[in-house]
Amino acid sequence: VQLQASGGGLVQAGGSLRLSCRGSGMIVARYVMGWYRQAPGKERELVVTISTGSSTNYAESVKGRFTIDRDNAQNTVYLQINSLEADDTAVYYCNAELRRSKYWGRGTLVTVSS
Repeated sequence: VQLQASGGGLVQAGGSLRLSCRGSGMIVARYVMGWYRQAPGKERELVVTISTGSSTNYAESVKGRFTIDRDNAQNTVYLQINSLEADDTAVYYCNAELRRSKYWGRGTLVTVSS
């Protein structure tokens, strides 16, 4: 199982990014997929998860600005990030969970300049 995250970059506050997480060796539709982030000097935290039934769970800090969606045909999960704030600066990680199995992709860095 591999998760390939991409789409990070340097963006000005108020801007937008779209992160992608493509799965290989697994079918993302069968997993609870999630995005987590880790800011400098802080612990990794949950951003959002999407269940196999497409139920979502967002962190309070990102509600209304972040949107997760899944394209089963592309075996990819996306994270649309709007109205970026300086506090959104972090490495964003894709996660897949199925029962007791948990997989992480390499992170993609999002840097927000003010």
